[in-house]
Amino acid sequence: MSTTATTTTAGTTTTWAIDPAHTHVAFAVKHLMISTVRGRFAAVSGTVVTDEADPARGTAEIEIDAASIDTRESQRDAHLKSADFFDVEKFPKLIFKSKRITDMKGNAFKLIGDLTIHGVTREVALDVTSDGRGKDPWGGERSAFTATTAIKRSDYGLTWNQALEAGGFLVGDDIKISLDVELVKK
Repeated sequence: MSTTATTTTAGTTTTWAIDPAHTHVAFAVKHLMISTVRGRFAAVSGTVVTDEADPARGTAEIEIDAASIDTRESQRDAHLKSADFFDVEKFPKLIFKSKRITDMKGNAFKLIGDLTIHGVTREVALDVTSDGRGKDPWGGERSAFTATTAIKRSDYGLTWNQALEAGGFLVGDDIKISLDVELVKK
């Protein structure tokens, strides 16, 4: 899916669906300014369109269920789902829609797009690597990519925090995001 109209030569594009059972969306954030808390989102879906004739014309749209957050601590997960953070009742999805591909070098490129979290949309750049493409044992075709980026949670209105007695804050503002995405050819 594309956020802009494109014209391509017939037969050069391939549409892929994200395989949620083989896709991992993870994040890391500082806790107490000294350690790192890691988590993931278990429910992810989306579509990627590749263009063999012009790889820079590829597009991606990814949707993540905010309520599927998992940090391996149920009380923390409940707090993250609350109005203090993601407010999953009001903002049930995190959405990424690509706008363009740049800096193509071998199997690596930048995927620029809009990331919407908590009702706020900002442009982000994902550093992406194509991990390969091949047939699966059931006769289907698969493709895989890894991607990373970093954001500031405050840019998305996720500002809840608690000051520490020794200085600093309970939850860091910088969030590292990583995706391991497996796609199935439609």
